Amino acid sequence: MTTSILLAGVGGQGTILMSKILSDGLIRLGYDVKMSEIHGMSQRGGSVTTQVRFGDKVYAPNIGPGEADYIVAFEKLEALRMLPYLKKGGTVITDTYEIYPMPVLTGQSVYPKDAIDIIKSTVPKVHVVAAAEVAERLGNIRAQNIVLLGALTRSLALEGIDWKSLVRMHVPPGTEEMNISAFEAGAAMDT
Repeated sequence: MTTSILLAGVGGQGTILMSKILSDGLIRLGYDVKMSEIHGMSQRGGSVTTQVRFGDKVYAPNIGPGEADYIVAFEKLEALRMLPYLKKGGTVITDTYEIYPMPVLTGQSVYPKDAIDIIKSTVPKVHVVAAAEVAERLGNIRAQNIVLLGALTRSLALEGIDWKSLVRMHVPPGTEEMNISAFEAGAAMDT
């Protein structure tokens, strides 16, 4: 059996770093892991998605519509946009954070303030995590990805590995302890 996780965010939020830490941990747990990344206009705040698939044997990293077991969204509009990829019975873990895309900033579109309500009306398993808010309280909003990693590993019950050591290994020097606190905060959240 293969588990498919689609991570969706905006450039600069650490989507790729989170997927690398997750993939490293899954490999250490003995899974076959495939990962791919798709950069939109990531340097200009555009969408970034990474796809992580793991199991006994995984043949391809790509997740098609209706195939994701989990969508982890760093921003609630990204969660809404990725819903077509979620399989029936899948789980959404989304931050409450808002980043307005260019069409909203230029007045061509309106940001859906009810995005989480829309998601909850169509998906039975939704976990709303205030990851950016928690990361900011810990001293750096950029640790949002590590808060979400903690929430995801808890939801998947991925035990038997020292996730904190992996976080310490992958994050920039000097941010290790703050990121460990971010991971612990995410893992303690009710998912």
